Amino acid sequence: MRVTIRDVARAAGVSVTTVSRALNGAQDVGEETRQRVIEVAKQLNYRPSHVARSLVLRKSQNIGLLVSDFRKGGHHFLYDVLVGVHDTLAEYGYDVTLVSTDTARQQLVSYVDFCRARGLDGVIVMGIRLDDPYVEEVVESTLPSVVIDLPLLSRHCGYVMTDNVNGARYAVRHLVSRGCRRIGFVNGAAHAAVSRERLRGFEEAVRQYVGVYDDRLVVYGDFTLEGGQRALAELLARAPEVDGVFFASDLMAIGGLQHCRAAGIRVPEDLAVVGFDDIDLARFVTPALTTIAQPRYEMGCEAAKMLVHMLQKGEMPSGTLLPPQLVVRETA
Repeated sequence: MRVTIRDVARAAGVSVTTVSRALNGAQDVGEETRQRVIEVAKQLNYRPSHVARSLVLRKSQNIGLLVSDFRKGGHHFLYDVLVGVHDTLAEYGYDVTLVSTDTARQQLVSYVDFCRARGLDGVIVMGIRLDDPYVEEVVESTLPSVVIDLPLLSRHCGYVMTDNVNGARYAVRHLVSRGCRRIGFVNGAAHAAVSRERLRGFEEAVRQYVGVYDDRLVVYGDFTLEGGQRALAELLARAPEVDGVFFASDLMAIGGLQHCRAAGIRVPEDLAVVGFDDIDLARFVTPALTTIAQPRYEMGCEAAKMLVHMLQKGEMPSGTLLPPQLVVRETA
């Protein structure tokens, strides 16, 4: 039989209103009474009604995970982030709603209207690009938001991302340690913030460890498997002497490995390859992919924690950089 708020009130010797206000953190409830109510609620295994609590707090207890351009291969990255978001929000009593958008839809409905129509208390945003309409709106909105992989910071918006610059540096340094001297870069999308950061890290590392930077050795594959195939073919046609390639995503790197297999290029004997992300597939391709691992689960956890602290404690948002890690396997 389900325990109700009336059962808690009766056992604690207080009114139903006092139980409700004690469990919802109202300041006009004495500390001794609050602790007694909390203890009784625990003993009875009382679980407040989600709907009733929402009405009292005028909050939905619902956080949105807004993903832009979900179909472009991002599901390999998304899953671990989503699990981190879900696990952390569950600890604080929030539900997660996964919603999607794209550039075209962003031009039709504003960010705030899109989120308010779904009853979201706050939003974690993934996948938006620097040229998307929502970029400016997220920064200017009063809706508490945390962006993953895009450094947007304002009074109501924070961000969590991997240290992409150093991740790219680790990749180049590793390729150089394997004897590579002519290193190419297959980047993702020019309008993605992570692409710009990885390009900066790549250029800095090449200048430091190789000495000469040649921008003709940078091509773009749009973060897709097919794009990785196409971009590597373009790179090697342009500079056949390339002996090492850093891909800005594992999916593109796997596409590059497919091109190597079809073209009779031996990896790593003829061409060393390093990816970025450490998706599950990276371990199972042949040869297994050396890559830069992103702490995807931790990114979700940190984004969720930041948003909850903004909502519950009124904390100011911040920018958080998480460290990447080199994972050495067989391709370099």
